[in-house]
Amino acid sequence: MNIVKGVVGGRVLLADGEIAIAELAIQEGNISAVGGAVGKALDATGLLVLPGLVDIHGDAFERQLAPRPEVRFPIDMALHDTDRQLLANGITTAFHGITCSWEGGLRGLDMARELVRHLALGRGLAADNRVHLRFENHHLDAVDEVLEWIDEGWVDFLAFNDHLPAMLRRVNESERMNKFAERSGLSVERFRELLLRTAEQTGQMPATVAKLAAQAARCGLAMASHDDMTRADRERYQRLGCAIAEFPMRVEAAVAAKDFDNDVIMGAPNVVRGGSHLGGVSATQMVAEGICTVLASDYFYPAMLPAPFRLAASGASKLADAWKLVSRNPARMAGLADRGEIAVGQRADLVLVDDSRPGFPVVVATLVGGVPCYLSRSLSWH
Repeated sequence: MNIVKGVVGGRVLLADGEIAIAELAIQEGNISAVGGAVGKALDATGLLVLPGLVDIHGDAFERQLAPRPEVRFPIDMALHDTDRQLLANGITTAFHGITCSWEGGLRGLDMARELVRHLALGRGLAADNRVHLRFENHHLDAVDEVLEWIDEGWVDFLAFNDHLPAMLRRVNESERMNKFAERSGLSVERFRELLLRTAEQTGQMPATVAKLAAQAARCGLAMASHDDMTRADRERYQRLGCAIAEFPMRVEAAVAAKDFDNDVIMGAPNVVRGGSHLGGVSATQMVAEGICTVLASDYFYPAMLPAPFRLAASGASKLADAWKLVSRNPARMAGLADRGEIAVGQRADLVLVDDSRPGFPVVVATLVGGVPCYLSRSLSWH
């Protein structure tokens, strides 16, 4: 294992927000000194040295599992390829948004079970791959098994999803129903029947959510609500102990989260594209107003790296503060105090970035625990 003893010559984003040329010494996978003598070191001259990205919510791995609706690939193969994508984009810790839904198919219980177990083993993966379980609230049949996963310590972050009402509103839209059906591996007619049958259990749903939330709280899991529309949505989940709002769809819900001093997760693609693809609130606006505290890759890993640079260029945030949205803040939100900033005692999860081309930062190297896991070009050794 080629563990680096240090990084020298780069412009380092320090924990106090200053960017300065500094030497980093690495010992046993952690930063042992900022400044001072180092051993075998990577020469990062001309590059920015930043804390590794912590992606609290990413589901782009689904493309490796099912690149086409009718095509499936082995989970091992899909996760290994995803791991390489993470590293190439500077992501050193990834919480995979695994959906456990009544829909079945790609987002059903069987697939979730296999993914959770594979990630619990973590065989051959270089980045720190973790489980962000997205539980669909109407999936009553899965509750007992999900409680077991939580007890086993296989779930690192829990989010409550309720996509059923939106699906119901489009139950007679053939094109949309076809997309849902393809993902589930069902015919349109069978999916429509499943949707309507599941909706009949709505009265039992609140007790299910409360049971899961109580168990997650006992185990110290961070919990989020997903796609809040109203203040009442946020208030309801707040009472259950969900202190995180994930992708609030309306400003009303986002402001409510701020009032509760909640963390608010928005999508990095929203920043990079200049808006939400679903017509939701602007992530850039939410950052500028001090509401958004975390940015996630959502459905596109490459958006994580440029998002802070875009925020800095737009004046919505300073780069040092914007970088916290993709490193320190998500790490602390998930209870990981050992990463997310460059300071003595922190994990040596680092990304070396060529920022010479305005608006297009490029990952040159990614280190996980001091180990170079990705290099896009040769670097000199000091």
